[in-house]
Amino acid sequence: MTSTAGGAAQLLAISDLHIGYPENRALVEDMRPVTDDDWLLVAGDVAETVADIRWTLKTLAGRFRKVVWVPGNHELWTHPSDAVTLRGVARYEYLVELCRELGVTTPEDPYPVWEGPGGPVAIAPLFLLYDYSFLPAGCATKEQGLEYAHGTGIVCSDEYLLHPDPYPSREAWCRARVAATERRLAELPGDLPVIPVNHYPLDRHPMDVLWHPEFAMWCGTGLTADWHRRFRVHTMVYGHLHIPRTTWLDGVRFEEVSVGYPREWRKRPGPPGRLRRILPREGEER
Repeated sequence: MTSTAGGAAQLLAISDLHIGYPENRALVEDMRPVTDDDWLLVAGDVAETVADIRWTLKTLAGRFRKVVWVPGNHELWTHPSDAVTLRGVARYEYLVELCRELGVTTPEDPYPVWEGPGGPVAIAPLFLLYDYSFLPAGCATKEQGLEYAHGTGIVCSDEYLLHPDPYPSREAWCRARVAATERRLAELPGDLPVIPVNHYPLDRHPMDVLWHPEFAMWCGTGLTADWHRRFRVHTMVYGHLHIPRTTWLDGVRFEEVSVGYPREWRKRPGPPGRLRRILPREGEER
């Protein structure tokens, strides 16, 4: 593990930049650290094309002391507009190599340790996917859940664009990722708090406010429901829902840090694209 951060540094987070929208690209162009030592956690859904992903991460890596990225579902899409036609694991590995070229930390790299205000704490970028275990009420199987979702018209585009190759299914890929990640987290020192960064929350409770509850099927896995207790989680950072807010579960802070689409953030009070401060917490400044 590595550790560098200044005494006045801030650990900041953002997700769901979706820079295919010109308004969101402009938000990234304006993003700046507060200090020269700030770190930025990027919790997925930067864009759908490799060119846009590269531009965003290169821009941010040139401004922040450290950038940590995890994939969202949109980065994993094999989108018709993308010149890179790789699918599944091959696409993910391509993006990991792109990040390494840019000096951006990924889920495949050693977990860095934040030594700034509020630290030390391990930053654990995760790539876990989902396994359709967050089923709609009254549904007992993935098949029933998908039938219900198609009936409501609320079906995630992953069903058409996110390929699990060479795994037989997205849930099989998810199970493999969960098992490998669980082993890594268990190897962390027992006295070191951890901030997991994942595109999806580790627990289902943030989905309680979804307008379309059936969308929860594409929002995580029940396999991680106890991780916030098992692994001494300080704060769980996630995105995907486009509902930026703070919740608490078993005394653990869950931070949804997404920007979302222009039609969504225009309705919110306050400036769009605001970086969320994870550390130091309010009142913990040194």
